[in-house]
Amino acid sequence: MAAERMDWPAWMQDLGRRLRRVREFLGLSQDQVARLSGVSQGAVSRLEAGRGLATPMLIVLKVQRVLARALADLDPGLVDEDMRRAVADPVGEPASTDPDLEELIRLYRRLPERHRPRLIAAARATADSLAAAPGHTGKTGD
Repeated sequence: MAAERMDWPAWMQDLGRRLRRVREFLGLSQDQVARLSGVSQGAVSRLEAGRGLATPMLIVLKVQRVLARALADLDPGLVDEDMRRAVADPVGEPASTDPDLEELIRLYRRLPERHRPRLIAAARATADSLAAAPGHTGKTGD
């Protein structure tokens, strides 16, 4: 089965529009987002305008993380599902504030695609084993 070809320029423009919408909703300037993200204001501007087709994914992730954390600090009733999706990470996964989960994601992404199913299988087997362990109550944090 042939992989579906993605329209990279359109994807970047859509991402930039969504991130700009969130930034404006939060009342943040590009400069503020840039400082909080550790990137230049020009990088934020290019990203939002969809002009940064060669924008390193690290910049995208840094900006996305700052905006996601700022949204997470708001009353959940103020933030609709579209706004939450706007700061989902670029591959569609929700932004996480759990450092252990972020580490698992980094490990997964660092692997070549051919090895990723093995990591998932190992993680699934470990989780199943721990869930079946004596004393496990099924509650989060066990």
